[in-house]
Amino acid sequence: MDDTLQLEVHDLVVPVLTGVYSHETHLPQPLRISITADVDCPLHFAPDAPLGASKNYVDLRRAATSALPEGVHFTLIEGVADHIIETLMLQDSRVRWVKVKIVKLAIAERGESIGITLVRHRR
Repeated sequence: MDDTLQLEVHDLVVPVLTGVYSHETHLPQPLRISITADVDCPLHFAPDAPLGASKNYVDLRRAATSALPEGVHFTLIEGVADHIIETLMLQDSRVRWVKVKIVKLAIAERGESIGITLVRHRR
């Protein structure tokens, strides 16, 4: 079994045009996005290992923020998660799988988390 490294970015709040219902389709909705990416890694990380020995976790944040196309309406939040995963897998062949959890903050009534988790493995 190969060693892997899991990079994580959790609880980003990102305004995204998404939704099915008419009251959801005019303005961006706040989504809470968490990402975990499983990445191939070297056998050891020396104290002076360069950033290239790992994947920059800032790439995960960018995939959920600036890499989302501006002005595009995602009918389903599953489409948002899919776009984030595709962005990360296209960037770096070392990414083995990605898990994206999205919570729709605008529909919570009592602080509950309502959303989806999408996990995709590299084929």
